[in-house]
Amino acid sequence: MAAGALDGTKVVELGQMVSAPFCAKLFADYGADVIKVEPPGGDVVRGWGPFPGDTPHPEKSGLFFYLNTNKRGVTLDAGTDRGRELLLKLLADADVLIENHLPPVLRERRLDYDTLAAANPNLVVISITPFGQSGPYSEWNGYDLNAFHLSATGSRYCGKPGEAPLEHGTFSADFYGGMTGAAWGLAAVYGREVCGGGQHIDVSTAEAIAATFVGGQNIGGYAQDGKFEKRTSVGMPLGAPATIMPCKDGHVWMLALEPGQWNGLAQVMGNPDWMQLEMFQDMFTRAQNSDAIYPLIEEWTMQHGKMEIMEKCQAAGCPVTAVFTVAEAAEHPHLAAREFLIDLEHAELGKVRSLGPPFKLPECPGGASRPAPLLGEHNDEIYGGALGLDAAAVAALREDGII
Repeated sequence: MAAGALDGTKVVELGQMVSAPFCAKLFADYGADVIKVEPPGGDVVRGWGPFPGDTPHPEKSGLFFYLNTNKRGVTLDAGTDRGRELLLKLLADADVLIENHLPPVLRERRLDYDTLAAANPNLVVISITPFGQSGPYSEWNGYDLNAFHLSATGSRYCGKPGEAPLEHGTFSADFYGGMTGAAWGLAAVYGREVCGGGQHIDVSTAEAIAATFVGGQNIGGYAQDGKFEKRTSVGMPLGAPATIMPCKDGHVWMLALEPGQWNGLAQVMGNPDWMQLEMFQDMFTRAQNSDAIYPLIEEWTMQHGKMEIMEKCQAAGCPVTAVFTVAEAAEHPHLAAREFLIDLEHAELGKVRSLGPPFKLPECPGGASRPAPLLGEHNDEIYGGALGLDAAAVAALREDGII
């Protein structure tokens, strides 16, 4: 099997929850040697689930399993002097440290960037926090949704215009922050010769969301002329049809903006007279008349299944897609054909279906090949092997609660 694209890259992850573990997962799944450092009690995500049978178990969290494939795992109380010493030894020859603690935490542990850079000048430190390493909010407590709504994304999307914004419960800010950290952290690794060594990558998940979900079209537009868009419930305000429509067995995402797409939809619907009106060749005019158009389209969609609608519309050049449930996506033949759905064996969970690599690198394929580590699974291997401690020293660390 071909080596991973990041084979030979050494990464230490000092993170919990989603953002830093996901960032480190992207390194691990493409060949980097990632050592996940958990506190002796474990990453808090081990207690989040979902769990088989809804029975909590620190080794059976589905979220932890997904976020930590291909990593080696150790336990370490980095808040103690001995734990700090061991962490610095792990970092002595590392290429990357990925962490998501609030800035005061590492300062109090004397693990701030200046200290780390003095110990390893080539180290790239990726810090992923809700609000970044600077600014008046940098030391505030915050989670994924705090970052999401600071970016104005909650006002722009998710909910009806005249009602309160809706929460967005998919860890979007954390996942986007993790992806951003991986991309630009990797750039920093390969740019060390240009920059003269490592550097500190400061990722604010709020800013990652603002740049992608809201973007210059809104924030920049407001700065330019004082105008911005707000949430529109379902559908696009400037063109139609562009919305989720109910159908016989679920829902479809209906998009038919260009004249060719609209005419393709009309063909599939049997070319009703109202769709032949010249005025409806313009998507803006259709949007202005969406209150009349959508009920007529829904009358047709409710007579058909979502797969039938999708396949016939796609054949007619109209980009309609079935809205799949999680259960349907987990068994979907398209995702299976692309090897995006994989099965891994885990000591406690047995065979688990997970997601494969999100990026295809044909010459050096990535993706998960090993399950997430058990708590402290590689303590002996790393402390006794890589750091050279004898069995008595490792046992003493356990006895003292350091690992």
